[in-house]
Amino acid sequence: MTTMVKVAQLAGVSISTVSYVLNGTRHVSDETRQRVLKAIEETSYRQDALARAMRRSRTDSIGLIVSDGGEPAFAEMIRGVEETAASQGITLLLANSAEDPKREARAVEALLGRRVDGLILARAAGSGPEALSEFANSNTPLVLMDRLSADPYDQVGVENREPTMELVEHLVAQGHERILLIAGDTRVATLQERHDAFAEAMAAAGIAPSDQLTVIAFEPAETDAGIEAALSAAEPPTAVIACSTVLAAAALRRIQQRGLRMPEDIAFATFDGFAYADLFEPQLTTVRQPAFQVGATAAELLSKRIADKSGKPSVVRLAPTIEYRASTAPRPAT
Repeated sequence: MTTMVKVAQLAGVSISTVSYVLNGTRHVSDETRQRVLKAIEETSYRQDALARAMRRSRTDSIGLIVSDGGEPAFAEMIRGVEETAASQGITLLLANSAEDPKREARAVEALLGRRVDGLILARAAGSGPEALSEFANSNTPLVLMDRLSADPYDQVGVENREPTMELVEHLVAQGHERILLIAGDTRVATLQERHDAFAEAMAAAGIAPSDQLTVIAFEPAETDAGIEAALSAAEPPTAVIACSTVLAAAALRRIQQRGLRMPEDIAFATFDGFAYADLFEPQLTTVRQPAFQVGATAAELLSKRIADKSGKPSVVRLAPTIEYRASTAPRPAT
């Protein structure tokens, strides 16, 4: 097994100089650095990452926990975190909570056990204060991503109130009053914010609230049942807003099964949206959040917090964009 001693002997330098090159802890001349790197290559020397971490009190790794890494918005956030971390020489360890607070807690414990330098967390639905209790007695920095709260940590997410209200105003201006909101699991802070903004926008438009036109559900079966009940009502909705990609898929399936046409029979809009959205017919009006930038910003906030654990936490809200398409176009004149 090649040791640092052999690398030093081949390069004609001290062991300390090899360490300086590997860890970047002191300046080494370019000529000496190149000799050391050449010796490392020739000997196939591999540094013991654990031993290096113990010496530096750093592992050059961070953890990320999301509810569903396959969901398009989260997939882009993960990519944003990973690319930003990689540019800084940081390794990303990823875990999925599957919207299960217990699974989330186990993931937090496991990542802290691996001595990550910091953690980014998109909290699971129903996640309580115990999810953050690990950090009360830990020196590990934490950044909350996407699902924001009043907790005293660095956080990054998107604006939800303004785009929701703008979308409602757009539909109301086209004569829609019976607008179905598929809010989903409002234990998720992002979905709760969109629900509240929808209610505010409808009230501002002078439209009385209707429980029948709001689907709040904690399980997929409840979501399907709520959508079906609304679409089969004596006075069905003329427009639908889905608060996430998963909820949009459930709604589109029901709309298709009932043979409804968009926008002739029903207008449709969604938050987050689908990959290859241009393949949908009609193309869907979408509130598109800058998911990659959310992830990149989370990684940047965490990097700053790792470097300096003092200072007031930052809360960043990024602005989404509304892509108006044919699914919310005016109905053809009859």
